[in-house]
Parts: sequence; structure tokens; C-alpha cells
Amino acid sequence: MRDETTYDAIVIGSGMTGGWAAKELTEKGLRTLVLEAGRSIVPEEDYVEHVPPWEVKFRGMRDRHRQLEDQPIQSTCYACDEWSAKFFVSDKEHPYTTEPGKPFRWIRGRQVGGRSIMWGRQVYRWSDLDFEANLRQGIAIDWPIRYADIAPWYDYVEDFIGISGEPLGLSQLPDSKFLPPMQLNCAETAVRDAIAKHFGGERVLTIGRVAILTKDHRERAACHYCGPCERGCITRSYFSSLNATLPAAEKTGRMTLRPHSVVHSISFDRRTRRATGVRVIDAKTRAISEVRGKLIFLCASALESVRILFNSATSEFSHGLANSSGELGHNLMDHVKGGGAGAFIPGGQDKVVFGRRPNGIYIPRFRNVKTKQLEFLRGYGFQGGGHRQGWERGIAQTGFGPEFKKSLSRPGPWRFTFNGYGECLPNHDNYAELDKETVDAWGIPVLKIHCAFGENEYAIRKDMSIAAAEMLAAAGARDIEPFTDDDPPGFSIHEMGTARMGRDPKTSVLNSYNQAHDVKNLFITDGGAMVSSSCVNPSLTYMALTARACDYAVQQMKRGEL
Repeated sequence: MRDETTYDAIVIGSGMTGGWAAKELTEKGLRTLVLEAGRSIVPEEDYVEHVPPWEVKFRGMRDRHRQLEDQPIQSTCYACDEWSAKFFVSDKEHPYTTEPGKPFRWIRGRQVGGRSIMWGRQVYRWSDLDFEANLRQGIAIDWPIRYADIAPWYDYVEDFIGISGEPLGLSQLPDSKFLPPMQLNCAETAVRDAIAKHFGGERVLTIGRVAILTKDHRERAACHYCGPCERGCITRSYFSSLNATLPAAEKTGRMTLRPHSVVHSISFDRRTRRATGVRVIDAKTRAISEVRGKLIFLCASALESVRILFNSATSEFSHGLANSSGELGHNLMDHVKGGGAGAFIPGGQDKVVFGRRPNGIYIPRFRNVKTKQLEFLRGYGFQGGGHRQGWERGIAQTGFGPEFKKSLSRPGPWRFTFNGYGECLPNHDNYAELDKETVDAWGIPVLKIHCAFGENEYAIRKDMSIAAAEMLAAAGARDIEPFTDDDPPGFSIHEMGTARMGRDPKTSVLNSYNQAHDVKNLFITDGGAMVSSSCVNPSLTYMALTARACDYAVQQMKRGEL
């Protein structure tokens, strides 16, 4: 069956970038269809941030059967708990395969709002240290843009979403347009001061820059510090497409939002060299339909978007639509994590925190900024923070009787943890392809992912551990425990690079405005467009690139060039 309506634009995906595409395109006058593979979300029913453990079936300890049988991969994510597991996909319904010996954890959410409901909300600008790195070092290809090209769009996005944080004036981490910062606790203040004293200003500890409101902003309320953001936010205090961009698009009266719409592929007209529409499977009835659109924005995620393009192959593009370069699916990146250290911080026994601050600390990149590190290229930043141990510490302590129980009713000592997030170098041999022998619950071929960290990433992880221990020692911490966990790619949930932008159509899929070289009315603005990975969280950059691409696309349409 065919929907006879021809939309001005079709947006595939309703998450971080899909929401922005919907907002920008509708506000610029385009009748826009948003296709979402998952269900609708009703905040009043689905958001459960204030439900205590004793009111859920398994008392917060998860449904072990579902965890092992239905969500063995998704449940490895900290946010996939008994409350929020419903926001993560079923691994049975959404399989993928990997190369033996190369595990990859693909964490996904299919519902209106996508993963923007459960994301970590950390938002940082990239700098020219990031945009120029490939060119300086002769790695992969050069970014076709620089910080100056995207800086006005960072401003634009930040003004809408609301970011709390502290200006630092660092070249490697440009400041954003900030709302008031959240406060550090006493342990974090002690570590901050020790770092400033012992490392000559090279290392700086600040509060995280986070897309959570610290004062009322654009009809959204300030955060009330209830804590578990991954379960939803009924006050809309943190940014998600469901909380902010999709309602803005809805207000225009030009958005049609269609949930339960699993995209199979994109239609292509060889004569006009344009995409003509999208083939859709109804997630509930399995009925197949096609919708037509003049402009296609593919915002399904770095891996899901290339899967759709692979399944859109034609006689001309036999290895995926818009893939004359052969780069589609290649250069898959994710941040390397699992390196850091933890310790106890003395003092502060008379201090307790009020509420549950939904944020931690951040230490911006300091390796390979002013001086060259011999062991590896690029760098990393630290997230983490300090907290007083609670009653759970009794699980690992010896003790018995009323006095032991009473001691656990009081807060324990302060503990501080550094968790590093490092840059992953682009590598053509890290890639995804179709596994035509395996299909998902709707009969669509799935991805086979080939991805592994290299020597540079492992060297970064090792240095994370050493540097974290150094800083804790400088703060007078005790029982310092460095760690280097073997977290595989994918687990930072920052997958990037599978449809990279570039100047040359022979070596890239997209141009500097996220427009496909081969199919001019097709734009990809999710993580697939990234040329390198930086070491900071990428979502803010995705959003800025999306807003910029929408502005360009509409201008092109008005000039009759699309």
C-alpha cells in the first residue's frame, strides 16, 4: 500500500537528531513526517523516576529471566534497570552479529524519543584540536569543517536546550552558553584544589557540563535533584527530543509523527538521482507501505542508518545507497573507557549531600594539548565524582548485631572515582556490513559488526589509570585502586563514523553539510557523519550539525536545487 501524501520532508528516527530535524524543518515551513520504529511514550504513565524500589515487582533487583533471556546485551548498561528496561530494545527482536573475538555492545532504544530518554546528558563542544587532528597527523581524511563553521550552531542549540556548567576559558574545550553550574560536594572540592595545586594548571577539575536545567528555561522547570534521569523526567528538566524538540515541532502544526514504523529502506529514482520515499513495515501488523517525500533526513543512529542504506541497495549502488565511495559502514568508532581509579577521601565526616545531583565532575583533556605524549596520539577526559557510601557498603563488611546495623544507618566515608573516556582513532578496518543470513523480528537483514580497539586505544586506557591514581594521591586519598577494565567498543554508546563527511566524494559519503554526495536530497546527521571521535561526548555536536544541515537543506529547496 502507498500513502498518497507527498511530504516536504521525511525524518527517520525521533531521537537526539531526529527531534532536531523535526523541529527545524517544521519551523522553516516544511510539512514533515517523522518515522519512529518504536512505540509512543506517555510521560505520565511511562516516566517512573519517583517510584521507590518497594513499589516495583522485583524491588529494584531486575527481572532476572528477562535480563538473561531477552536483554543480555542491553542489561549490561547501568541505566537498564528494573524501572527503565522498557526503554531498551529486546535483543531477541533486534539481533546483530559480530566477528568472533571482537565483541561489540550495541545499546539501543526504540521509542518516540529514542535514546535521548536514557542518555547521560553530558554536553561538550569540540574544538579545532579535534577538527584538525586527522589533517595534522595524516590519519583517515580531514574534516571539511572547522570550529568556526559550527560555533554559531552550538550557540543556537545551547540556547534552546539549556546547559548548566562553568566557563573555563580552555582552547581544547570551548565554553558554552551556560545556565548556573551545579555545585561540587566537599570531596570533589578537595580533589579539585589538590589538582590545581600539584599540576600547575595543566589539569582542571570542574562540574560536568550537562543538559539539565538549573533554572526554569523555555517553559521547562529547573531540576529538583531526584536523581534517576534514565527513568524519564516528568518536569522536562533534562533535554530529550520528547521533552523539547518534538513538542516544538508539534506546535507548528506541520509535523506528522508515526510510531511503530520500522524503516526497511529508502527508494531511489535513477533518472532524477533523488530519493523518492521510504519503505516502511508496520511494527504491529507487519503491513508494508511506502511514503513519499521530497527531502529525507536519516537520523536513526550511526549503525541503524547505514543498515537502512545497505538495505536500500540498487543496481547502481550494489553495496548500499549513496555508497559510490565504498566508505559506508567503515571507520566505526566509539570512545574507549574502562580506565581510571577510585579511592577514599579523608575528612568531610560532618558533611552530607542534599538530594541526588544528576551530574558529576569533568576533567578536560590534558594529554597532547600543549606537550606531546610519546605513548599515544590524541587524549582523554575524566568523568566521575565523589559520594558518601551508603548502607550497601555492609554487603562487603564484616559485622553482626544491632550496633552493626546502626552503623550502616549512618553515611560511610567519602569515596571518589575517576572514569576516563578516550578518543578512538578512525580505522577503515572497523566496519559494519549486512549479515543477510540473520534477520530481525520484521524480516530485515541485520548488521554484522567488525570492530576492535587498537594499540593507541589500549595505551590511552593504561594512561587513564595512571593519571587518575596520580591525582588521587595528590589529594591525600587512601586505598587507591587503579583499574583498567576490558570494556569492548560500543559500551560508551557513542558510536560514530560509518557515513563520514568529507570534501572528496571518492573518500566520503557526505559533504560538509551532511548531504550525501550521490543523492542530493538525502541528509545523514547522526553519529555516522563524524570523521573522528574526539574524546568528549558527541551529542551536542550531532545536534548542532543537524540544525546547520536543516538550514542548508531548506535554502537549497527554496533555490530549486533539491
